[in-house]
Amino acid sequence: MRAWVAGAAAGAMTALWGVAALAQTPDFIGQPTPGGIDLQPGVTSLRNDAAFFHNIILMPIITAITLLVLGLLIWICIRYNKKANPVPAKFTHNTFIEVVWTVVPVLILMFIAIFSFKLLFAYNDMPKPDLTVKATGYQWYWGYEYPDQKISEYVSNVLPEDEAKKKSVPYLLAATEPLVVPAGKVVQVLVTGGDVIHSFTVPSFGVIADAIPGRVNNVWFKVDRPGIYYGNCRQLCGIQHSAMPIEVHVLAQADFDAWVVSKGGSPKGSAPVIPPAAAPAIEAATAAVPAAATIAPVADGPATATTPPSPAPAPALAAK
Repeated sequence: MRAWVAGAAAGAMTALWGVAALAQTPDFIGQPTPGGIDLQPGVTSLRNDAAFFHNIILMPIITAITLLVLGLLIWICIRYNKKANPVPAKFTHNTFIEVVWTVVPVLILMFIAIFSFKLLFAYNDMPKPDLTVKATGYQWYWGYEYPDQKISEYVSNVLPEDEAKKKSVPYLLAATEPLVVPAGKVVQVLVTGGDVIHSFTVPSFGVIADAIPGRVNNVWFKVDRPGIYYGNCRQLCGIQHSAMPIEVHVLAQADFDAWVVSKGGSPKGSAPVIPPAAAPAIEAATAAVPAAATIAPVADGPATATTPPSPAPAPALAAK
């Protein structure tokens, strides 16, 4: 009997490690992998910490508990059925077993809590944000606004299937207007809803927040790797729930600043960027304005400002 239980446990562990080996096949970055069985690869520290908590802490504990309970059930069914044990035992309590099945789960939960609280603290301990974006969920699209860059809310819809095929992008994940953020910066997303409850979720960032009307939730992430990453709404918000993709473009800072200017905004903390088309007109206007003062050097002393001489009065005025 013991050999049979040990063999069943060994077979289950072999299957588990076989599945883990299959999960080592290359996955797509920032989007689901067809036939994939593992979590999406993460591109943020929060996402990697969450994956560690799930794969290294929770899964072994869950697997061990499942195998233990399965072994006990099989052993009890075989050892203590009516045929194998015609005379039932008369005892009703076993102090040692009762202490064990009370203390051991408490110790397991305390062990899990150490890593769980650490992860929760990391999610809530947001550094000072470099960029703030407001994401509003509607039936059925997203609206994005950049208050610091003075970019008004613009609409992001699902990209039609024919256009997605032309661009070779995943249908129902690609959007008409992406959410654009700079690489290597702390991004805070203020999430709310405009009608019903939605959910702002980007798996590779490890972020998920409910978009609730009348309430603002916030999440944050920092992506060091430029690229395109996809998410979607995770709440059943209506008939077009599947048509609420989230497409995030992570760009270098210079490219992000150029995108901000293209949207009519101004990069935070920098002088307004002049579009190339407007540069000649601005230079011409500047050249037409005389200088108000020039700097004249003075021997053995600092430079001093001198005012250009006033033009001579017109003859008519001089005669008067």
